[in-house]
Amino acid sequence: MSIAFIFPGQGSQSPGMGKGLFEAFGASREVFQEVDEALGERLSRVIFEGSADELTLTANAQPALMAVSLAVMRALEREFGVTVGTAAFVAGHSLGEYSALASVGALSLPDSAKLLRRRGNAMQTAVPIGGGAMAALIGKVDVALAEEIASKGAEAGICVVANDNNIGNVVISGSRAGIDAALAYAKERGARAIPLNVSAPFHSLLMQPAAEAMAEALSSTEIAPFAVPLVANVTARPVQEPSTMRRLLVEQVTGRVRWRESVEWMAADGGVRRFVEVGAGKQLSGMVKRNAPDAEALALNEPSDLEAFANSL
Repeated sequence: MSIAFIFPGQGSQSPGMGKGLFEAFGASREVFQEVDEALGERLSRVIFEGSADELTLTANAQPALMAVSLAVMRALEREFGVTVGTAAFVAGHSLGEYSALASVGALSLPDSAKLLRRRGNAMQTAVPIGGGAMAALIGKVDVALAEEIASKGAEAGICVVANDNNIGNVVISGSRAGIDAALAYAKERGARAIPLNVSAPFHSLLMQPAAEAMAEALSSTEIAPFAVPLVANVTARPVQEPSTMRRLLVEQVTGRVRWRESVEWMAADGGVRRFVEVGAGKQLSGMVKRNAPDAEALALNEPSDLEAFANSL
């Protein structure tokens, strides 16, 4: 059965995530310690003991989610002999691409932590607080209707489709004026729209300063060859070349997360029948069930999950 390892993005975090891994596996403890050393602070304290508000800060949430994902992957390999090469593909939702790249050895763990801290800070400061917004279009909403709604919003300001997660879950992002206009039009079209409590308009043109910051950071970061292809957010197609991946990581900051298309491609063209969510939460597993209903979806975030998965192979 062909497998894909998929790595969650922002919104999957919760206080205490990964603590069971830390306590159960020496390999997982090493990951949290290495991330702390790379950042020069105890991010692990924030993850295990901090408040939800502290953990949700973009600059904390991004490296924290990566740490939990890599704690799972390292424990799988060291404790159960399951390597990333078990998968035909890897993919990550937004920041999850960095987790995926670290899992296949394209990025070192310290570099991943530093890049995600910089990415989080850059995205947070790209737009003044209150200057941007995001909203989820849910229910009977597909990407075509979402694009129509975003286009209407763009008449008043910046408004684009940011995350095409699955039918019934499409996120738009942009300026406050653009999103407000899109919400009004969504109501006219009978679409349910929910403003999101986020700190910045991610994956929109307003993130261009953050894209420039990441281009600078990535220019001096080694991206090694990776044997397992990554299905990229920007293209929804597999990538293996470090130079191409470097460019796509920059484009991803302002570009659309094509998650629905990525899962559909892996299931149809890639032959994936088992999607394994690696890290905090189960959001991606839920999306897989909507995008590829014939495939199996499971999440690995507790020690017992890892053992059960290893025994199933």
